[in-house]
Amino acid sequence: MEDQREALRKIITTLAVKNEETQTFIYSLKQMLLNVEANSAKVQEDLEAEFQSLTSVLEELKESMLMKIKQDRASRTYELQNQLAACTRALESSEELLETANQTLQAADSEDFPQAAKQIKDGVTMAPAFRLSLKAKVSDNMSHLMVDFAQERQMLQTLKFLPVPSAPIIDLAESLVADNCVTLVWRLPDEDSKIDHYVLEYRKTNFEGPPRLKEDHPWMVVEGLRHTEHTLTGLKFDMKYMNFRVKACNKAVAGEFSEPVTLETPAFMFRLDGSTSHQNLRVEDLSVEWDAMGGKVQDIKAREKEGKGRTASPVNSPARGTPSPKRMSSGRGGRDRFTAESYTVLGDTLIDGGEHYWEVHFEPDSKAFGLGVAYRSLGRFEQLGKTAASWCLHANNWLQASFTAKHANKIKVLDSPVPDCLGVHCDFHQGLLSFYNARTKQLLHTFKAKFTQPLLPAFTVWCGSFQVTTGLQVPSAVRCLQKRGSATSSSNTSLT
Repeated sequence: MEDQREALRKIITTLAVKNEETQTFIYSLKQMLLNVEANSAKVQEDLEAEFQSLTSVLEELKESMLMKIKQDRASRTYELQNQLAACTRALESSEELLETANQTLQAADSEDFPQAAKQIKDGVTMAPAFRLSLKAKVSDNMSHLMVDFAQERQMLQTLKFLPVPSAPIIDLAESLVADNCVTLVWRLPDEDSKIDHYVLEYRKTNFEGPPRLKEDHPWMVVEGLRHTEHTLTGLKFDMKYMNFRVKACNKAVAGEFSEPVTLETPAFMFRLDGSTSHQNLRVEDLSVEWDAMGGKVQDIKAREKEGKGRTASPVNSPARGTPSPKRMSSGRGGRDRFTAESYTVLGDTLIDGGEHYWEVHFEPDSKAFGLGVAYRSLGRFEQLGKTAASWCLHANNWLQASFTAKHANKIKVLDSPVPDCLGVHCDFHQGLLSFYNARTKQLLHTFKAKFTQPLLPAFTVWCGSFQVTTGLQVPSAVRCLQKRGSATSSSNTSLT
């Protein structure tokens, strides 16, 4: 009996699901019927507007050509009428002179004949008829103003509805990822002069290969592209890959999307390890602010015991869908926080190879701050640059201003002003740690060392605050400077 009830329940569930699917489909069909009515009315209206526009163009063209014919007719009529009037006057003068000559010839025996003959001769010489051109100034041929619309009529007779554009093809060989920018290049399989614009969509992902149907990040849309190439600038590469797709649109309809492509967006991404930072540093994501009362008002151990302090752990970080294998807790625990005058906070991702770049913006009113790298073994009382376990640039705006490079308690004074934003470039295998003005990419200082342990980004601040920017690629300008040997300039010789 129970088995029959269970079977009946399954049947009821199946029927209910099917009924819901059918109802949804019925609603969809009804909506499609409404859309057919609305869309057909719209395309009919657009068609009438296009034909009206075409008619208007033809009417304007007709009026312009008729005006040209009228102007040409008036000009020719004026010239011919003037020439006709001049000829008529010359003919009248010539007839009068001819009549006078005949009369004089009949009176040839008269004493006045020689004088009259001379006057007639002079009159003939000056007669207008002999100064006239007997060729018409203008032609009566108007064939140059005739038209033949045979080709145009044939073209109009072949007019059809706009075809759906073909799906573009993204050219991976011509596309480029560099300097936190992506340049995407595509083409159409066949030439199409009716294309009005393109639509580009992209999204971030941590999965290589074809885009998945479900992703945490939505597609971002760039519309109205007139060319088959576009560059996305100012991107933050906080995930490993980006998906791209493009579709072509004419004035009537959009085509299908291209086959999506996935491009790798390599960059150095890390968070700040708030669980080991000095208690006077208030760490929020990638921002740090010095708080004189921080250690007295926060019950850190209680929060960690309750499990609320786990938000600073990279394992629970929403910044990347797939945690980096190099990202880990430094393993100190609350009692091993940086303390005393070591106002230090470290990054949570180890550097054990390759090239990496990040930027730091310090508030200008900070009394003292520093940035660089350190081994994980950096002691809780140790300040950046004062032992062999760390390398840094340090700026002091308190009492006597200074800008120095520090390592193993050795100091080199830098003669450049302190930028508002600093870039850090670490080439682990080459043993190079370079600091730049992040705005101008001017090299400030380079440490040359042989790193024997993995490194962590390191920061310190007193009476101030700073903001870290990660997810950055090594800028092309920095790579060029390093290739030209700028990293071995004389400013680097006093510290190792």
